[in-house]
Amino acid sequence: MDMRDGGAWQARNERRVDLRGRSSADPPTVRLNKLGGELVRRLLARAFLRATGWTPEGAPPRPHRFVLIAAPHTSNWDLAYLLAFAEVFGLRISFMMKHTVFRGPFGPFFKSLGGIPIRRHLRENLVKQMIELFRAREDLVLVVPAEGTRDRVEFWKSGFYHIAREAEVPIVLSYLDYARRRGGFGPAIIPTGRFRDDMDAIRDFYADKSGKYPELFAEPKLREEDEPLAPRVS
Repeated sequence: MDMRDGGAWQARNERRVDLRGRSSADPPTVRLNKLGGELVRRLLARAFLRATGWTPEGAPPRPHRFVLIAAPHTSNWDLAYLLAFAEVFGLRISFMMKHTVFRGPFGPFFKSLGGIPIRRHLRENLVKQMIELFRAREDLVLVVPAEGTRDRVEFWKSGFYHIAREAEVPIVLSYLDYARRRGGFGPAIIPTGRFRDDMDAIRDFYADKSGKYPELFAEPKLREEDEPLAPRVS
């Protein structure tokens, strides 16, 4: 192998990234440390789910590049179960958080969980920020709070839809079914721009899923469903 071949090999290795975001060019000790940390987290997640009586169902979607809806969302416990299921399924999820929570000693902790700092006070368009984030990353599983709150709401926020459509990634439906104590993934929906048609598929999927407080989960619906075609946002 000549020097030119060696340089090309090194460049390819430096660019090669697996579905969890690890570079295959990492030194062996770094890879072992990462794998060890992932194994510990996965074991802890399995133990937590087993102790609370939950069972994972199905397999995660691939590749790891999509907008993730986590519903029904009716309890603070939903985040703990979401993180546990993500570890069990080998998903590195990301979610938006107010930038101020990353200040001080808890900042590294929230980042390690997948938190993305958002500066709401700058009045930037969050949808456009997330679209740009998808364009900048090869692998990104972005959890978008479609309901926006644990309380019962008449309409979901449509940001998840616009992000997926503009970034040209699917919308994956995940669920926590407290009635059966099962969690997993449903279909990957490619947004067509026809709000009602796509939301009909989402409604069908969540029709038999029950949150911790079922009375707080209303039928998924968007205000924009009467519009014939979703407008572009960028």
